[in-house]
Amino acid sequence: MTSTDTSVQAVAALAQQAVAPKSVEPGGIYLVATAHGNVETVDLTGPRYTGRLDRKTGTTTVRDATSFLTYYAKHHDDATEVYSDVEALTVTAVLNAHSAEAADFGDHRLVLGLRRTKAWTEWLALDGKLVDQDRFANFLEDQLPYLETPDAATMLEIAQSIKASTKGEFQSSSRLQSGERKFVFTEEVKASAGSKGDLTIPETFVIAVPPFEGADAYRMTARFKYRLDRGQLTLGYKLEQPEERARAAFADVLADIAEGVDTQILNGQPA
Repeated sequence: MTSTDTSVQAVAALAQQAVAPKSVEPGGIYLVATAHGNVETVDLTGPRYTGRLDRKTGTTTVRDATSFLTYYAKHHDDATEVYSDVEALTVTAVLNAHSAEAADFGDHRLVLGLRRTKAWTEWLALDGKLVDQDRFANFLEDQLPYLETPDAATMLEIAQSIKASTKGEFQSSSRLQSGERKFVFTEEVKASAGSKGDLTIPETFVIAVPPFEGADAYRMTARFKYRLDRGQLTLGYKLEQPEERARAAFADVLADIAEGVDTQILNGQPA
């Protein structure tokens, strides 16, 4: 490239820079010629120049119905759509959904994502399993706040008596007229002698545990399970329909939300 060509390009660039911006939308959008021969659109109303977003976007996740309704009340409009998904335990509001007359972006969303409580997770983790006496007794002691019937004091006594008999060898079991189960055990005190005792456990007990953070406690019946094998006793329980109780709890959360929104809740997930 000759020096003459370079000079011509420099002059052309200066000439383009001298071209005044053309207003497309007065006070807002301009077309500006650049030094490279391009045309750039400058939007003075956009966030780059105003420091403010032109619309709401993003997904906000909350953990209880009260927080959901608070955010919903602040940001919803007449076209907002709400969806529930019982399998995912979620409620989703599309705050800028399509209206009947016009399309919208659908990218400003509110999600209620329920989280299982630690207690609920622990009860389900041991559901249907048989463990040694000491582990089972420790579990009952840790879960005393959630034991309803028999009361916590009675269940603590049961847990302590289970611990006290861990060194004994169980010889038999029988069901009492009340439905309780009695285990007879022998504990060796000396090499030549032993002492007999018994351990009585109710057939069922009732717990009250909140399935989700911020939710009410729900009652469930647990049926005691046991196995007596060669003098060794293992214990456990079987919860009656825990997932049904979780679904009932979700339905109650959904009912609370339905009272606070002004649109029908759709069953499913938004696109």
